[in-house]
Amino acid sequence: MLKVTPRKIWNAAKVLSSYYLSRLLQKPIQWGVPFSISIEPTTACNLRCPECPSGLRAFSRPTGNLRSDFFRKTIDDLHRDLSFLIFYFQGEPYINPDFLDMVQYASQRGIYTITSTNGHFLNEENARKTIESGLDRLIISVDGSTQEVYEQYRKSGKLEVVLQGARNVVKWKKELKSKTPHLIFQFLVVRPNEHQIPEIYKLAEEIGIDEVKLKTAQIYDYAQGNSLIPIQDQYSRYRRQADGSYRIKNQLLNHCWKLWHACVITWDGVVVPCCFDKDAKYRMGNLQEQSLREVWQQEPYREFRQQLLKGRDKIDICTNCTEGCKIWA
Repeated sequence: MLKVTPRKIWNAAKVLSSYYLSRLLQKPIQWGVPFSISIEPTTACNLRCPECPSGLRAFSRPTGNLRSDFFRKTIDDLHRDLSFLIFYFQGEPYINPDFLDMVQYASQRGIYTITSTNGHFLNEENARKTIESGLDRLIISVDGSTQEVYEQYRKSGKLEVVLQGARNVVKWKKELKSKTPHLIFQFLVVRPNEHQIPEIYKLAEEIGIDEVKLKTAQIYDYAQGNSLIPIQDQYSRYRRQADGSYRIKNQLLNHCWKLWHACVITWDGVVVPCCFDKDAKYRMGNLQEQSLREVWQQEPYREFRQQLLKGRDKIDICTNCTEGCKIWA
C-alpha cells in the first residue's frame, strides 16, 4: 500500500512543476526523480499473441529474467521517492520464480505495486502468495468470453484456466480478509471479440472482480487495414479513410507526461523512455553501471525530451501511441 511521505510529495511536486515549465519554455527541464517506474520481471511468455514481441519471440534485444539482487539494489536506491511500481513491460511476470518475493520487498517499503498477467499461473498456491505479497493491483487479461474467441488473439491460451485463476485470487482475498489487490479484468478490444464486451462485464461480476477496463489495441501494420481493427470506432485507435487506408485517430502533441514522471527498466537494467520502446532502441542508460538519478539527468534523456518538445512525430515509437494526444474531429 502506498505510503505517502513529505519527501514523496515534494518529489512529485518538483516533477510536475518541471513538466509544465518545460512545456511553457520549450526546454527540457527536469527536477526530481521519477515517482513511477515499470520494471520487467521477464521477457518470457507462455502465449503467442500476434501483436506482442514476447508472443512472436521477435525481440532484437537480449532476453531473460530480472535478478532479485539487482531488483533489491534498485529499490533500496529509489524507495524514498518512489510511489508506484509496475511489475510489467514485456513477458509474463509469474514466469520469474522470484516475482512475488520482489513484489513483497517493494510493498514492505511503502510502494504501491501493480502487475499485469495473462492469468495462466494463478493456481491455488500462487493466488495465496499473491495476496500475501501485498500486491496492490492485479490486472488479468481476459480477451474473450468463450474459448473460441479468446484464443483468436491469446494464441495457446486457455480461457477456463484464466477464469479459474481469477476465482482462486478472489477466494484467497476473502480467506485472508485482504482488501488488496484491486482486481481488474482487462479486455483488449479487437475485431474478433468486440461483440463479447457485455459478456466480460457479466463474467467479472459473477467471479467477484472489482473492475473491467476496455483497452484499445496497438496494431503495428494498420495502414492498409488489419483484421484486428475493431468495427466499432470508439474501440479503435485507427480510422478508415476514403481511399480505404487507415490513419491514427489522434493528433500527436509535442509533449508527454510520461517522459517527466515515469520510465521503464528492462530485466537487465537498461532504462528506456516508455513502454512503447519494446526493443529498447532508445537507451537512456544502464542501471548496472549508473544510478537512475544519474541516468535521469544525463544527456540522452535531455536530448530525447528536447526532440519530443520540438517534434514528437519524428520519434518512431511515439507515432503509434495515444499518450498525450488530442483526438481529431
